[in-house]
Amino acid sequence: MSEAMLPPFATAALTTRIAFLLELARRLHQYGTAAPRLEVAVHRAARRLGVQADVWSSPTAIIISFAELGQADEGLAQTQVMRLPPGDVNLARLCAADEIADRVIAGDLDLREGFHLLRALGAPDTRRAKITTVLSYGLSAASIAALFLHSSWVDLLVAGFIGLLIGWITILSATRPRLAVASDAICAMVATTVAIVVSAFVVPLAIKPVVLAALIVLIPGMSLTTAVREVSSGHLVSGMARLGGATATLLKLTFGTVAATQVCAALGIVARDFTLPPLPSWTDWPALLVAAVAFAMLFRAARRDWPAVIVAVIAGYLATRWGGEIPGRLPSAPVGVFIGGLLVGALANLYARIAKRPGAVIREPGILLLVPGSVGFRSVSFLLDRDTSLGMDTALLLLTLLVSLVAGLLFGELLVSPRRSL
Repeated sequence: MSEAMLPPFATAALTTRIAFLLELARRLHQYGTAAPRLEVAVHRAARRLGVQADVWSSPTAIIISFAELGQADEGLAQTQVMRLPPGDVNLARLCAADEIADRVIAGDLDLREGFHLLRALGAPDTRRAKITTVLSYGLSAASIAALFLHSSWVDLLVAGFIGLLIGWITILSATRPRLAVASDAICAMVATTVAIVVSAFVVPLAIKPVVLAALIVLIPGMSLTTAVREVSSGHLVSGMARLGGATATLLKLTFGTVAATQVCAALGIVARDFTLPPLPSWTDWPALLVAAVAFAMLFRAARRDWPAVIVAVIAGYLATRWGGEIPGRLPSAPVGVFIGGLLVGALANLYARIAKRPGAVIREPGILLLVPGSVGFRSVSFLLDRDTSLGMDTALLLLTLLVSLVAGLLFGELLVSPRRSL
């Protein structure tokens, strides 16, 4: 959030300022802000309101100690604890929360009014928003099948259809806590079962690419990347907790695919795993554009931010692709991912400076095609198939790509220093 002078209403009741800051922290956490950025954002906002705030954030809780500026050493602090579910990226509401905080700090908005506006951001998604989310799952799956897996037209269509089913299950699980706990495994079972049944009775498919493309949105590549970033920045508890959650998700997805495969085999349903002619090379470009639009929908970006999101996704992908083609003895994949992360990190800070909006608008969708979540999924799958050697090799590749991506993002922030916390 932008720097500002201490506003004159900082002398308002401490409880009023604390209520506003707690609601701000809650919304930033709910909309997917990583621990380091959330802590800095709330701390800076508190100081501009005349409050000393010591913030501790994790994927499932926030602890904040408040005191009047200059009185923290006198033992007059108030500590607040909030137990929260893991957040999910919502760029439109994140930008709205950031704008409300800036207006309150600048004195353009009363603290109580700002609090109520922040509270209003927690309204349930509309029917249109839910339909858009389901559609984004299908488009993401289809575009990944074409862009990375170079599957056939049939594989692309089936992956897109399964993606729609997974999006529908995800929407249902949002209001059903019992379903939410097992939703990852259920989605993996549904994806694998549909792919095998279609391949056995309708048309042969490349089973593994289809299932991987359909599950791509659920694979926790972003969580793994955020976890490594948090650990590297000294937020050990948050980083390790997030890493544990990502690992659990990978295990549930892998279990779902293995269980569905075994059940189908027991019922005598055998897939005709056959590779059809791949898509022509020119389809990479429309697939990339569709992926960029799908990610804008998936991250629920505001319409005004769609051009920025689309440019970020395309720039990150092209930098990674062309960076991996640099000649020499350097490993292509890690170098490409590093260059992609470097570019996205720099563009995010540059966008935040120019547009006065959170850099997350560029950073989150921009790295989605770079995160190695699918590598982690395949690593766990190989280990469950008792192929220890290939599983460990893939796990080492996962670690290498994660470190390369995080290093690229960190160097990108050094290249263009951030002016805003988000």
